[in-house]
Amino acid sequence: MMANLRENAEKLGLALGDRKMTYNSRLAQEVGLWAETKGHGHPFHMEAFKAYFVEGKNIAQKDVLLNLIESSGLDREEGKAVIETREFSDAVDSDWELSRTKGVTAVPSFFIGLDRLVGAQSYENLEKLIVKYGAKPI
Repeated sequence: MMANLRENAEKLGLALGDRKMTYNSRLAQEVGLWAETKGHGHPFHMEAFKAYFVEGKNIAQKDVLLNLIESSGLDREEGKAVIETREFSDAVDSDWELSRTKGVTAVPSFFIGLDRLVGAQSYENLEKLIVKYGAKPI
C-alpha cells in the first residue's frame, strides 16, 4: 500500500515522508471544516497533509493543530475555541454517515453519475471522468 501511495505521490509531485505511525485525524477533520467556513480550507488541508504525511506529526495533538491553524492564516484563539467546544463534531459525523451510505472505502473518492474513482488520481483520469459526463476538455 505504501509503495502505491509513494508512486502516486511522486507522479503528482507531492512530498511524502517516511511515516512510521498512524494518528487519529478526527479533530483535524473538525478543524478542517471550520477552516473551510473561513475560506482557508485549502491552506489548512495542505498544512495538515504536510504535517502528517511529510513530517510525521501527530495531528491529533492540540498544539500541533494550533500551529497548523496559525500557519494556514487562521486565528489561533478562534481555532482553540473550535477545538475545545468540538463545534464541528456533528458536521464531521454527518460527513462520515454520508460516506458510509455511499460506500466510500478510501479517500479521496470522486463520484460523478454512476461512476467513481477511488484514491489519488491523475489529472488525466479526473478529466476523462468529467468529460464522460459532458464537460469539455481543456
